[in-house]
Amino acid sequence: MAFTPATACCNPSLLAAPRAPSRGSSPRAQAALLGAVSTSAFRGVRAPAAAAAAPRWRRAAASTGIVCGKVTKGSVPSNFTLKDQNGRPVSLNKFKGKPVVVYFYPADETPGCTKQACAFRDSYEKFKKAGAEVLGISGDDAASHKAFAQKYRLPFTLLSDEGNRVRKEWGVPGDLFGTLPGRQTYVLDKNGVVQYIYNNQFQPEKHIGETLKILQGL
Repeated sequence: MAFTPATACCNPSLLAAPRAPSRGSSPRAQAALLGAVSTSAFRGVRAPAAAAAAPRWRRAAASTGIVCGKVTKGSVPSNFTLKDQNGRPVSLNKFKGKPVVVYFYPADETPGCTKQACAFRDSYEKFKKAGAEVLGISGDDAASHKAFAQKYRLPFTLLSDEGNRVRKEWGVPGDLFGTLPGRQTYVLDKNGVVQYIYNNQFQPEKHIGETLKILQGL
């Protein structure tokens, strides 16, 4: 069988089982583990038998972006309120009447998340032209978000989901057998209805182009 990244995503037994983060490890520590293994994740090393007891692989092939979760296409997510990078409470229903891009990412200051955030930054004028708001969510605290936003001059809102409450409520699937927070983007229309869900951990910059295509059609 020819081995490709898509084959690996759909057949988790072909991936090496990563070392599970220690209990209570921070989102940044978990994402750092991703950085250490993502470059070799598709080399065809068979997982040991113990991996069979790991949580069910819920992530679809990265090339398709098709995923399952508690928030699905056509649904209206429940309102939530989280603190932004300045410590101010921000509610999802504040943005009713305009499209919203909500993207969940593993952690601040990790390579993939930095690339993704900067790609959103570089295309931010296109999102504004489409009338859309961009909200980035991770388990980092407000101080971490503030430093991250200032360092990379991010013009959009970052929300602190400490404890991953909203991530769990939305059903964002984890990656690498559930050991790492997933990278998933939702596009909501002006009525708050989810029109598109995109998941791709290993090509973070693709989230921007995919969401812009959807926004242009709303």
